[in-house]
Amino acid sequence: MSKVAVVGAGTMGNGIAHVFAQYGWDTVLIDVSPEALQRGVAAIEKNTERQEKKGALTAEERRGLLSRITTHGSLDAAKDAELVVEAATENPEIKFKIFKDLDRIAPAEAILASNTSSISITTIAAATKREGHVIGMHFMNPVPVMPLVEVVRGMATSDETVARTVEIAKQLGKTPVEVNDAPGFVSNRVLMPMINEAIFCVMEGVATPEAVDQVMKLGMNHPLGPLALADLIGLDVCLAILEVLHTGLGDDKYRPAPLLRKMVAAGRLGRKSGHGFYVYRD
Repeated sequence: MSKVAVVGAGTMGNGIAHVFAQYGWDTVLIDVSPEALQRGVAAIEKNTERQEKKGALTAEERRGLLSRITTHGSLDAAKDAELVVEAATENPEIKFKIFKDLDRIAPAEAILASNTSSISITTIAAATKREGHVIGMHFMNPVPVMPLVEVVRGMATSDETVARTVEIAKQLGKTPVEVNDAPGFVSNRVLMPMINEAIFCVMEGVATPEAVDQVMKLGMNHPLGPLALADLIGLDVCLAILEVLHTGLGDDKYRPAPLLRKMVAAGRLGRKSGHGFYVYRD
């Protein structure tokens, strides 16, 4: 039986735990907040119920999936994991501290992966004494649905760690794509400037959010417009990633739109706050 520890019970963390448990992994979901763990498990229960209704899971498979998930309030639960996937908040100092602690707690041969969307894997690895075993495993939201896993090789990541991570992603029914460590990797380096430009269009009065999204959906065949997508990701997360791109690459084309800064300062973060470029009542 393979065991994975998932650190962080938020949207990404509970989605990652859901997928590992679905594919037979003994899964421990770790978070310092008991409330976050409760919400995370409730989200998995709700999402698996939806899968069962759609016929994607049988009742027996759903019971098995849920039985493979345990929760814990401390990183000590990673002491016998062969893989740890960190999905904590997108804050460099928090991630460095988690990896330093995991390096001490997890088995010496365990792979330590980060689901970071923009923070350097090389820098995260430097917080440990096992740089060859540290890698980026960047899942997409919603994790149970989206097929891509961006596998990010840090400067010191070993070939064996990359090969094993690619193999694990395939076992989870995902399509792994290997990329090298660089600000924003590929996904966010390409996506965020598009979202940022869409925000500039609204800020400059070129078009309404609805019009911008309609152009991209109908003209470019995007399933979701860039502003609706920004609301889904979280405008605070978009701002943080753009700041990483701007700082890391030093190019003004990544400068966050002032309207984005203003909306984040006002607490209009998108779906999670109920108000972003659109209003959400669900």
